[in-house]
Amino acid sequence: MNDQELLRYSRHLLLAEIGIEGQARIRGATVLVVGAGGLGSPAALYLVSAGVGRVVLADGDRVDLSNLQRQILHRETAVGRLKVESGRETLAALNSESVVDAIGVRLEGLTLDSAVARADVILDCSDNFATRHAINRACVRLCKPLVSGAAVRFDGQLVVFDSRDPDSPCYECLFPQASELEEVRCAELGVFAPLTGIIGTMQAAEALKLIGGFGRSLTGELLLLDARDLAVQRIRIPRDPECLVCGKNPPVGTTTLT
Repeated sequence: MNDQELLRYSRHLLLAEIGIEGQARIRGATVLVVGAGGLGSPAALYLVSAGVGRVVLADGDRVDLSNLQRQILHRETAVGRLKVESGRETLAALNSESVVDAIGVRLEGLTLDSAVARADVILDCSDNFATRHAINRACVRLCKPLVSGAAVRFDGQLVVFDSRDPDSPCYECLFPQASELEEVRCAELGVFAPLTGIIGTMQAAEALKLIGGFGRSLTGELLLLDARDLAVQRIRIPRDPECLVCGKNPPVGTTTLT
């Protein structure tokens, strides 16, 4: 770590739980952020500002004027551009020492597996169940920790799934794909702008804890936040032994990297 890095990350280095060794682990890490919207924006900003060596930003959408209320990676001049290109530009201006890779397509199949395989931690900042379940299956197959966030209206959710822990559930345990869950999106029901900042920032915090090896992660616990009165609940999630993804049966939708 050179003198400039020692100065830049000095407030981390002063923390006994992080120090030089922890910051070096952060510097050597790769984090995949799926979604460059309301959650991915603050998550990516804090990952890069904290010194994560490589952030992979994946999103196939373009910036819309309605995004600017909460998606703080993007500026008015970015309307119409790919979110990952706009985001990479913003992140480069924040910390030129962090490498930001942009994947401007929806991750699926071998492309998803390849991106997950190269990351140390995956952040699910997407907004639909199909993508969330695909990310979860890839993380279970490849034994990668997954930090999942969600925000709609005034309600936020945060949970960590870590396949390296034999007691950890996965996303399928919590929200089985076969169940008839109603999918709600902020485009239909609205979302309180700062809520996405709160949940996205907490996703970055959980990722940094996993990378740096400090603190206690939210593995296997669902945190629920009501932003109207800042009420917080934490609910323990048991692993489902019959889960089709992480249970006794082999993971569904298995693919092989080439």
